[in-house]
Amino acid sequence: MARGLFITFEGTEGSGKTTQVELLGQKLSSRQPLMVREPGGTELGERLREVVLNSGMELDGEAEMYLFMAARRQLLHELITPALALGRIVIADRYHDSTLAYQGGGRGVPVSWPATFPRPDMTFLLSLPVHKGRERQLSAGKSADRVERESIEFHNRVAAEYERLAGAEPERITRLDASEPREAVHHKVMSRVKPAVDALS
Repeated sequence: MARGLFITFEGTEGSGKTTQVELLGQKLSSRQPLMVREPGGTELGERLREVVLNSGMELDGEAEMYLFMAARRQLLHELITPALALGRIVIADRYHDSTLAYQGGGRGVPVSWPATFPRPDMTFLLSLPVHKGRERQLSAGKSADRVERESIEFHNRVAAEYERLAGAEPERITRLDASEPREAVHHKVMSRVKPAVDALS
């Protein structure tokens, strides 16, 4: 059976993940990659996104973790796993490393990697000081969701956990300086992605 290429982007708020996802998608458009975001991408995922990020509800940290993971499992079932089985490229704006960083590092909830969640072939961590990410969001006029409104201490714990994850899996996770111009970051992304994409041919 064919096996595609699973690429994920991670980072703290305002680090430029979504921009890099879009740039990579455009670069690989001839291969029609599957583009997904978390939480979201399915009916369940979009409903849970609204609950977790924009409903105004106070959520227990562990309950929050399970909601994110439920959305992820449905996304895997409906979209990611079938696409990879067909040999397609999947590009995800966040994946399970986000839960490890936000609910694990940020909230102190015990988090593991479920056996049914495939590990990405490569993950790009957009690394940026938390205060700079917040400045970017403010200058863009973006309204903050429930997680983005958390304290600076929370986001610093998230960033520290991302750095720990990158150190633990250097073969999978490529750390990129998100303070560099977006085209420079994209060039570094492509330098790693292109050999893997060429190998699919």
